[in-house]
Amino acid sequence: MGNFQRVFGPSKPVIGMVHLAAMPGTPLYDPDAGIAGMIAAARADLGALQDAGFDAVMFGNENDRPYEFAVDTATTATMACVIGHLAREITVPFGVNVLWDPISTIALAAATGAAFAREIFTGTYASDMGPWTPDAGRAMRYRDRLGRQDLALLYNVSAEFADSLDRRPLPDRARSAVFSSIPDAVLVSGAITGEAARMEDLEAVKAALPGTPVLANTGVKHDTVGQVLDSADGCIVGSSLKVDGDTWKPVDPDRAKDFMSRARAARTT
Repeated sequence: MGNFQRVFGPSKPVIGMVHLAAMPGTPLYDPDAGIAGMIAAARADLGALQDAGFDAVMFGNENDRPYEFAVDTATTATMACVIGHLAREITVPFGVNVLWDPISTIALAAATGAAFAREIFTGTYASDMGPWTPDAGRAMRYRDRLGRQDLALLYNVSAEFADSLDRRPLPDRARSAVFSSIPDAVLVSGAITGEAARMEDLEAVKAALPGTPVLANTGVKHDTVGQVLDSADGCIVGSSLKVDGDTWKPVDPDRAKDFMSRARAARTT
């Protein structure tokens, strides 16, 4: 059994995001709220997602704008601190994503016992942060050196805030990533956080990768989750679950429950 199936089982997983508050040392960090405020906010979002019945949750540092390719050590340490404080309350598989640093993501997963990790592991991009050239070989070898061969790696093959310098069609790039880098799942994204991946892209990548789980990574809405799950093997959702659908607000428990109700209905049809 592969890592993805071991973590998520046979159903199409719906993964809810816990967007942590900005980390110490980043421009949007709130020193008055401090780490205690960060933990309290994450606890509330985690509780809302688990109460709504999400299959898994993922902790990410979306508030650390502008993003970096190599984050400060304090970011990884603080994220580990927050997750550690919540560990006994987590009742579903959880994952991590340190934007946009594959090595820190792997380190955080190893330190916290995460079941899966999301990142841009492959490709070459022109991005808002400058030239983007991740190294999947280094990240996978680091995972194995830390004894986490069981860590499921979710490869985002259409980077947000960026344009691929590789002019091959997206399905060809996805097939190449699977052949050369052995991801546990492939993710298809929209242009930025909260914007939907094009359905034609999602469908084309899935057609090119019938034996690899393919998930929608961004922009899944209440009224599109049925269509997405009809074509994809799962989805990751954040913004749609927030108060007023605003990425930077807390999870709205009612929106989260409504979303999962629709997702469950879609999976049984």
